[in-house]
Formats: sequence, structure tokens, C-alpha cells
Amino acid sequence: MSPTEINTLTESYFGLLRNLSPEIKLNLIERLSKTMRGELGNKSNTLDEAFGAWKSKNSADEIIKELRESRSFNRIIEGF
Repeated sequence: MSPTEINTLTESYFGLLRNLSPEIKLNLIERLSKTMRGELGNKSNTLDEAFGAWKSKNSADEIIKELRESRSFNRIIEGF
């Protein structure tokens, strides 16, 4: 990002934040400070929460077999 783009972006954000109450501004400052220190959250947990994982004691082949066996096709073809 060029310095001009950063300046424009900063001015845009400042325009949005200018009219907020002092309490909200202090809260934002605190949260931004925490992100600078890396204290806001564990990134690995965030990734796990976003995509998750399938947890099972069964093997992949057993899970596939269960899924295929549980399928039911109730397709009714109507005549013209």
C-alpha cells in the first residue's frame, strides 16, 4: 500500500469514528492495542471454529460406509 492510500484510508476511518462517544473510542483503542500485542484471540482456534473438523472414532472408510447405507432414494417418477 502506498503512503497516499494509507493516508486516505486513515482519513476515511477517522471520519467514521470522529463522532463516537469517548467511551466507545477508548474501547476501540483498547481492542486495537490488544491486537498489536496479540492478546485478542488465538488464531488457531479461530481457524478451527471457522472450518471445524469431523471428530469420530470411526475410520474414514467406516464413515463413508455409514453415509452410503443411510441414503434413501424416494424418487417417484410421474407419468405424462
